[in-house]
Amino acid sequence: MIRVIVSGAAGHMGRILTDKIAADPELELVCSVDPYGEGMAKDLSECTAEADVVIDFSNHLGTEALLSEAEKRGLPVILCTTGHTDPERQRIYDAGEKIPVFFSANMSLGVAILTKLVRQAAAQFPSDAEIVETHHRRKLDAPSGTAMSLARTIQEVRPGYEIVCGRSGMQKRQPTDISVQAVRMGNIAGIHEVFFGTDTETLTLKHEAHDRGVFADGAIAAAKFIVGKPAGLYNMEDLLG
Repeated sequence: MIRVIVSGAAGHMGRILTDKIAADPELELVCSVDPYGEGMAKDLSECTAEADVVIDFSNHLGTEALLSEAEKRGLPVILCTTGHTDPERQRIYDAGEKIPVFFSANMSLGVAILTKLVRQAAAQFPSDAEIVETHHRRKLDAPSGTAMSLARTIQEVRPGYEIVCGRSGMQKRQPTDISVQAVRMGNIAGIHEVFFGTDTETLTLKHEAHDRGVFADGAIAAAKFIVGKPAGLYNMEDLLG
């Protein structure tokens, strides 16, 4: 039995995750953390129960405090938050030297496969690269963490290319641009489209999440994967092997 702490348990994703943990015979919820949750621990330091892993669906602003407490306790962490600043990302990398940290811009297995395909296309198909992501109107960060991760994947195999977020006014597209556009409307769980285009053909790679429960499924798979692992930084590609 894997004992789980859920951070951000009062939020939409936290509630979905909590329900899925309750239905999984391999998991046990031992503490719920959320400063806005009635009867819940306000932060990880208030959780006194023995645990094997922390799954975080809270907010990137709480990353420092969460990681500091997890390091004290030697607890593996599954980070499912997005919108991290560069210093926060560095803090995550540093934590991976002390504890197991699973950090992925998107917890979907399908997006992990999309990332592999994007890397292959960027390397083997000389072309313009454009990314369009679409999410529900309540999403705060734009572009999404997943879109930026896909852009960085292209950048890894195309050194010297520049990520450009949004486009307006009188400006010519540069051959080394990796353009990222964000759309916000309705209740869309998440759509990510990556376009590679030449003068004669276009390759489109697309992933669509039909239900936000897919991200909780990925988080649970990550929790089962990371328990017992040595300190290090892990992601969905590691989970897929």
